Amino acid sequence: MQKIVNFFENLFYRPRWYHWSIGILLLPFSFLLACIMWIRRRIIKPKSFDIPIISIGNLLVGGSGKTPMTIALAQKFKKPAIILRGYGRKSSGLVVVSENGSIQTDVMVSGDEAMLIARKLTNATVIVSENRIDAIKKAKDLGAEIIFLDDGFSKVNIKKFEILLFPENIPNILPLPSGPFREFLFEKKFADLILTEGKDFKRVVKCVGCDKPMILVTAIANPRRLDPYIPKDLVKGEYILPDHSWFEKNEIEAEMKKYGVDKILTTEKDAVKFEKFGFDMAILELELEFNMFKVINFYLKNYNSGTKFA
Repeated sequence: MQKIVNFFENLFYRPRWYHWSIGILLLPFSFLLACIMWIRRRIIKPKSFDIPIISIGNLLVGGSGKTPMTIALAQKFKKPAIILRGYGRKSSGLVVVSENGSIQTDVMVSGDEAMLIARKLTNATVIVSENRIDAIKKAKDLGAEIIFLDDGFSKVNIKKFEILLFPENIPNILPLPSGPFREFLFEKKFADLILTEGKDFKRVVKCVGCDKPMILVTAIANPRRLDPYIPKDLVKGEYILPDHSWFEKNEIEAEMKKYGVDKILTTEKDAVKFEKFGFDMAILELELEFNMFKVINFYLKNYNSGTKFA
């Protein structure tokens, strides 16, 4: 399974000629799936919920900074609610992860991203649900004054301010499964604000606790994006699973023994799943630097007027 995941990550983000051969074979499926989304965008009418809703999304699968961008924006407001699906969680349906900063459940019920957001935003309500409309209604009932949809660009049935995040370099612009795009690239025209990494925002990563030999342990999409921030002289090996996977303590201990270390290096998203294991951990802490709050505030003043923002 991991070999298949690695192949498609390479096809999407680091393609070589032999990756393209498979990508070309999959083009009919890519065209079909992208056309379905093209049709949905043009026949489904978005519904207003009488509350400002900001979507932080992307056209690509995998990590593009949606979660840290959501955190950076939401912390500027007094009573925000963050809504996300809760990928990888051991639960289903609507779950209130935190209410006005008070955490209501554990990481297995919430999923890793939702728990990370709940820990970071001590004033927020965080809700996970497959049905975003139910979650919006619940957030309003709990007193939210503004709602952030994490990964909400594809939710065409909801009226919202669309922020679309783009990576700096995109070697493969084909739709799934031939490439990483969920829709045709030109569908970005439906975004109100497009932020490109390296131009409009940048990642600032700190390696906290990186003081002795360790192994990298992570379950995120496109883990090779961590390479520029990893202290190569201290990392002796790696143990990588597919995005949102759950780890077993004995498996990590076996990897640590294999490489002769007693510490792991991981991401903030993964760290919320490791706390119960009691490992000595170094953490790659990620923040985003950007300055687009004037545009967001303009939206908040005019969100119900039908104004299109750029």
